Amino acid sequence: MIKVITYGTFDLLHWGHINILKRAKEYGDYLIVAISTDEFNQLKNKKAYYTYEHRKVILEAVKYVDEVIPEKTWDQKVEDVKKHHVDVFVMGDDWQGKFDFLKEYCEVIYLPRTEGISTTKIKKELMGNDPS
Repeated sequence: MIKVITYGTFDLLHWGHINILKRAKEYGDYLIVAISTDEFNQLKNKKAYYTYEHRKVILEAVKYVDEVIPEKTWDQKVEDVKKHHVDVFVMGDDWQGKFDFLKEYCEVIYLPRTEGISTTKIKKELMGNDPS
């Protein structure tokens, strides 16, 4: 079995998220999604609309996702890859090169983001601050 892992906040789930999850799952048989805990988001000065527990429930309902785990720190990725016997690490290409240190442990793939959609864009538009 080929295991794939990806990371993110996955707040306000949208078709761009579904697209990256679908494409990540195409690299293996089992997709693990590590989502930022509320405490980790605070450390990153990020605020999610939904709590970690609610985002976890939503992601567990997505057919491409096999397992959801918490992301508590920036530094847990090597440990996660080893612990879960991960073969492929997938992230959006806006992180290009940032996780190349994982190549020692697994294949690292950066996928293009879905154009025209992002959680940041949605939040800005909902607040009447259209970024386009």
